[in-house]
Amino acid sequence: MPVHGSTESQSGPGTSVRGIGLGLALVSALAFGGSGVAAKPLIEAGLDPLHVVWLRVAGAALVMLPVAWRHRALVRRRPALLAGFGLLAVAGVQACYFAAISRIPVGVALLVEYLAPALVLGWVRFVQRKPVTRAAALGVVLAVGGLACVVEVWAGLSFDALGLLLALGAACCQVGYFVLSDQGSDAGDQAPDPLGVIAYGLLIGAVVLTVIARPWGMDWSLLAGHATMNGATVPAWLLLCWIVLLATVVAYVTGVLSVRRLSPQVAGVVACLEAVIATVLAWIMLGEHLSAPQLLGGAVVLAGAFIAQSSKPQAPDAPQVVEPETALSRSGGAV
Repeated sequence: MPVHGSTESQSGPGTSVRGIGLGLALVSALAFGGSGVAAKPLIEAGLDPLHVVWLRVAGAALVMLPVAWRHRALVRRRPALLAGFGLLAVAGVQACYFAAISRIPVGVALLVEYLAPALVLGWVRFVQRKPVTRAAALGVVLAVGGLACVVEVWAGLSFDALGLLLALGAACCQVGYFVLSDQGSDAGDQAPDPLGVIAYGLLIGAVVLTVIARPWGMDWSLLAGHATMNGATVPAWLLLCWIVLLATVVAYVTGVLSVRRLSPQVAGVVACLEAVIATVLAWIMLGEHLSAPQLLGGAVVLAGAFIAQSSKPQAPDAPQVVEPETALSRSGGAV
């Protein structure tokens, strides 16, 4: 169950919960950031990118199947939340991103996708009508600027309207991931269990991706073979386990829990570290060297994430007039 600030979380406990949330967000960024490092050798070994995505989501759905059964009441209580999480946070992000990189450079697609934190701030400010701290806004600006350096957006830039729209679609779906992860977080004991939401989201995402990826045409024998990672031979099944268990199950679980303890906008900025982590891991494990602008950009992203997460919880926790559900909103959303 999510841990949230209550009447006692104004000082010590609130700081502790926030620290746990930040730690979970960093673990999630590390787990998500490692997905490309494990997936690239499989793709180079002959697997279609969409088949890798399908294996990733379907495998994680199987792992989380017992959790889905345990929380089967969610299907009746929160069907819209489960459907939205599966379509946007799982299938939408993956499908749009992989379709985008088939038309535009990976760096450009990654930068556009990670405009999501800025879009989250827009959602919080103009849709939810909650104030946004200057620190969070500054953190987004720094993180996006740093990402431009990390992915070297100026290298090989080619304009493709459909590709850019697909990348923007991935960004919008990622906004759905952060916003839906926070749904019901202020409902106390009635909040939907985050593990149940993730489990059903993965199941729904797997069904949608099955239609898109058509895995029945996949060369399954490749999974019994080996892939090459920076000159080293690695069993393909080991890389698949990495993608399923670490880059998907652990990544989604820690990511959703971090949003519940922080806020969508703060967790979104911290998630920008995923691009930095992916670049560093590619440097270490795939031999893809970093340039000076990438190193500088990584430092800027780190600075932006730090500034955003160090901002105080939103001030309008106290006003009773703004939120009609006063009995459920004493923690003001996320801590």
